[in-house]
Amino acid sequence: MSAPPEGVLEETVVAVRVDGNLRPFQTDLPINCDELDCLGDATEERPLLIAYHLKDLRDSNVPPFLKGVPITCSVVNTERHTTRSKVRICTLYSVRLTHGEFSWTVKRKFKHFQELHRDLQTHRMFMSLLPRSANQREPLLGEIPTLHAADRTRRTSSKQKHLEQYLNSLLEMSFCRNYHHMLEFLDVSPLSFIKDLGPKGLEGSILKRSGGHRIQGLNCFGHHQFCYRWSRRWLVVKDSFLLYMKPEAGVVSFVLLFDPEFRVQVGRSYTATKYGVCIQNFARTLIIKCSSYRQAQWWSHEIQRLAKEGGREFVSPHRFDAFVPIRENTLAKWYVNGSGYFADVGQALEDAKEEIFITDWWLSPEVFMKRPANGDHWRLDQILKRKAEQGVKVCVLLFKEVELALGINSDYSKRTLMSLHPNIKVMRHPDHVSSVVVLWAHHEKLVVIDQSVAFMGGLDLAYGRWDDHCYRLTDTGCDGTETQGAETQPKAQEPGPNGSEHQNGAPEGEEGPQDLRDNRKLWLGKDYSNFIVRDWVQLDRPFEDFIDRNKTPRMPWRDVAAVVHGKAARDLARHFIQRWNFTKIFKSKYKHHFYPCLLPKSHSTAEELPFRVPGSQRARVQILRSVDRWSAGTCESSILKAYIDTIDNSQHYIYIENQFFISCADGRSVQNGIGDAIVKRILRAHSENKPYRVFVVLPLLPGFEGDITTGGGNAIQAILHFTYRTMCRGDQSIVARLKVKMQDRWREFISFSGLRSHACLQDSLVTELIYVHSKMLIADDRKYIIGSANINDRSMLGSRDSELAVLVEDSESVPSLMGGQEYQAGKLALALRLECFRVLLGSDGAPSIDIRDPISDEFFQGVWQKTAADNAEIYETVFRCLPSDSFPSLRSLKDRAGEEKLANTDPQGAREKLAGVRGHLVQFPLDFLSEESLLPPLNSREGMIPVEVWT
Repeated sequence: MSAPPEGVLEETVVAVRVDGNLRPFQTDLPINCDELDCLGDATEERPLLIAYHLKDLRDSNVPPFLKGVPITCSVVNTERHTTRSKVRICTLYSVRLTHGEFSWTVKRKFKHFQELHRDLQTHRMFMSLLPRSANQREPLLGEIPTLHAADRTRRTSSKQKHLEQYLNSLLEMSFCRNYHHMLEFLDVSPLSFIKDLGPKGLEGSILKRSGGHRIQGLNCFGHHQFCYRWSRRWLVVKDSFLLYMKPEAGVVSFVLLFDPEFRVQVGRSYTATKYGVCIQNFARTLIIKCSSYRQAQWWSHEIQRLAKEGGREFVSPHRFDAFVPIRENTLAKWYVNGSGYFADVGQALEDAKEEIFITDWWLSPEVFMKRPANGDHWRLDQILKRKAEQGVKVCVLLFKEVELALGINSDYSKRTLMSLHPNIKVMRHPDHVSSVVVLWAHHEKLVVIDQSVAFMGGLDLAYGRWDDHCYRLTDTGCDGTETQGAETQPKAQEPGPNGSEHQNGAPEGEEGPQDLRDNRKLWLGKDYSNFIVRDWVQLDRPFEDFIDRNKTPRMPWRDVAAVVHGKAARDLARHFIQRWNFTKIFKSKYKHHFYPCLLPKSHSTAEELPFRVPGSQRARVQILRSVDRWSAGTCESSILKAYIDTIDNSQHYIYIENQFFISCADGRSVQNGIGDAIVKRILRAHSENKPYRVFVVLPLLPGFEGDITTGGGNAIQAILHFTYRTMCRGDQSIVARLKVKMQDRWREFISFSGLRSHACLQDSLVTELIYVHSKMLIADDRKYIIGSANINDRSMLGSRDSELAVLVEDSESVPSLMGGQEYQAGKLALALRLECFRVLLGSDGAPSIDIRDPISDEFFQGVWQKTAADNAEIYETVFRCLPSDSFPSLRSLKDRAGEEKLANTDPQGAREKLAGVRGHLVQFPLDFLSEESLLPPLNSREGMIPVEVWT
């Protein structure tokens, strides 16, 4: 291919294949003429996509005003003041402008009108010398109105009236109205009339001082207080944020979100400069310089007014010290297991019109959203590629792992996605060296569509996460019953936008799965997993199995998630935007304009939903976070506060499903007080002689690769140590503290359980634990918390892993039972608890089981505890499965390693035994390895890792 002519720079670098690797796009595709016309022809409102094409709009001279909508002005007020010489009296005119539903005020002196007049005259003269077509000739025929009459008028009221007429005459002439000096005079930019960004706000040209970022690793030794530069920028203040951009480049350079630390101060003492204004939030102190004392006062006043009116929800304190308030009457929905969640996320991605935001701890581009897959139409990377080709902006934030410690290969995910289309932008964070963050992770899972619908919870869009209530252990594709109950897709492959029907599900030149038209497998390639047997490897070969599905059962995955709409979705979008913009500032490789600064939509338009997820219902919703300066540029631990508050104020029960259960603060190794709150609440119920129940459901083993028959390895044992320390071992444990007050009656108040299933694989009976990855708390059938936060210090303290959660409180009640009495339960919370109990207890197959009343003795002792004990005994008899109370030491594991299992010696008898298993609930083995010290040896790799990693 011949080289481009000298001096010509290609606008786009497409993905190319070099040495078998895809190189990602480096620059944006230029916008085409049709898209420009659509953006410029808006008559009522302009789309948010304009913010991504400011340079294209400028280069194509697309006017910023709404087409066909008049602009009117009135001079509403005058202010008289002395100039610096204190001799001449100067008049400042307040000009009120209206354009459709947008209104704003500018303040100008008479000299500004004169300067504008001269610029327009010069421009008209210059344009008259240029050749023009007939349709360009008409606007130049009209004469620019004169300012002489206003100049000669001494009466202020007459001068004010004349200036108003003068401006209105100019605004009727498109030639004058769209001239850049007129736009500056009116404080108008391409961002002015985007309805989704809220009111017009305040705009203007300012000088901005460099520096001021409060980010670890930047501005070392405070050198920006002494070495700085001033730059000309265009400042835009909206109802919940402000930004500045380079006028000549047409690129938004920085976005400052309003938060509780937001302050605006004027004066040399705050800015060390004349006519300076200091604007600060938690992450930055921004100093701007105005042209006069009055302009500085005006800017300060208007910025504070906008923050107090439109942005008051973000600058005020809220419950649990969260960054956003409770959102009333919000559409919400919960999900148990990944099948329904993945299907709804996939459909929502298809419905996106403007933006898609995704952040995950791990993302697998080739994961299928609807199953069984009969083509690549519902594969995640193909969905994102289709939407990017349609003009949707896709922004993905991935956790950048320490590669020696984790094998999730986020670099592969980034390169794969960015090779698809330049509208797909992927950033990874943190930089472990520059940020000195090695131990902590971005653990949240979030998908936001058009800043209007947001999915979140415990489910990454990754391998192994998709499951349904069947919790299958096998998936060979040979048995037709294996797909029963799954979210299915029509057998006919849906064609892509070009009409093609690729069946191998892989880009051309890559090895992909075989023809999927007759596929019956639910988990293809790396999606079929059992990570305790073997962790994921070779993720760049997604369609190859890495464990033998004919010999090894998969590990089922239990998880919960949620979707919210409207203002709550805008809150989650704001969190994503905060993290994205923070990452863009922090990492120099992302400062290029290829990675745009994101802008939060105004909450004033939040209820104008582009679509709603079926099954959603109204509730009170609040978004919660765990973030710190390293992760988002701000500090918050509202999830922990919400958990403790919900436990403290619960009246009847709490139900917890969580991947981890590490709590009970001791001031040394563990700091979160969730376990302490549980103890306190149970002791209160005991002292009041009132029924109160705590249900705790955990994975039977931590999710690390290891052979449990030999003890599981140091990583598994380390997590088990702190889990047992929370539950029952040591003076700080829940059980030990309860025994002090009630001896063995603690079993009447709290239950610890796990989940297990069994199946037949190649004519052999097999069992496997169901991995509980949920992060959920339900209280009193009236509220629930769903999120990404585990019950441990990593997730809860805020200073470690970054997390998200949503607290949902029902606003609609339904009749139910509680403690044998009629009870008004929340519609969503009750349905969620019943769905959990129905599956875990297998109540569909036992009509005599009544799961409505969770705290009655009949249910708690006679159903919940008994089912868990009976199931555990059957599994122990048939499989001698681990973990088990029968093995209190490593020696007992070794001594009994060769014992035969009933599943092998008497398969028919084993099947008869297994017929007695109901549901999946089993007792958590509290005595497993109770005689061992499970902390890693100090001379081991795990022993040298700081204790905080495990807690």
